[in-house]
Parts: sequence; C-alpha cells; structure tokens
Amino acid sequence: MDRRLQIVVDAHDPRGLGAFWADVLGYVEEPPPPGFSTWEETLQGWGLPEDRWNDAYAIVDPDGGGPRLFLQKVPEGKVAKNRLHLDVGQPGRARGEEPDKPAVRARADELVARGATHVREFDDPAQGFWIVLQDPEGNEFCLV
Repeated sequence: MDRRLQIVVDAHDPRGLGAFWADVLGYVEEPPPPGFSTWEETLQGWGLPEDRWNDAYAIVDPDGGGPRLFLQKVPEGKVAKNRLHLDVGQPGRARGEEPDKPAVRARADELVARGATHVREFDDPAQGFWIVLQDPEGNEFCLV
C-alpha cells in the first residue's frame, strides 16, 4: 500500500492560493512531467483548454520530505470552520523548543501582507504560544 501523504485543498484560485502556501511552507511549484519544460507546454500538449489551466495546482517540498499540497478548483466557497488545519512551525525550530515569539509575530505580519488574515493570538503557559491565521480563501492555520 502506498503510504505517501498528499494534502488536498479546495480553492477558487488554485494557482494563487498555491503561491501563498508555497511561501508559507517554503515549497515550490511541482515540476512538469518528463518531456515538458513548462506547465503551459504540458497543458497545451495534453489539449487542455486555456480556460481550464487553473483547475488544479500542486506544490512540493524542494527537499522531498514534506507532503505534496494539491489545490483543486471548486465552485463553492468555504462556509464553516475547518475540521482540520495545519500547524506551521518556524524553520530551524525543534519540536518542543520554546517559540521565538517576536519571530512568529513577524512571520504572521509577513503572511498578512501576502493576503492572510490575523484571527487570534494565544499565549497560555499551559498550552503554549501560537497565532491563528486564515489563508486568502479563509482556511485556518496556526503559526507555532
């Protein structure tokens, strides 16, 4: 059985939201398949009409360690709180290590400038420190 993990995100604008998440995660656009030098060439070669080129988009961890994030176009918008969300840590921070609160806040500010929405900051001695954000299409995630 294949045990790879892919995270799928419904979106109105897969490419736009994918670019946002690539920035959040330090990911890159998935390379086109063998035999093609660009995605435009690939989609043309597959005969996909240009108005469908933003139906899906994928980003990957450039180091190959993280899961693939696949964004697919859907007609409906998000209407309720996520039942699943991502916790995104700071690069170089080990699990269990205290967060650098100013660095987490600065990163949150950067992501707000890229289209995220600041929802709430938590700083609880028993549970820890994190900031809840929403991506440009309203999906909640936490910076930890």
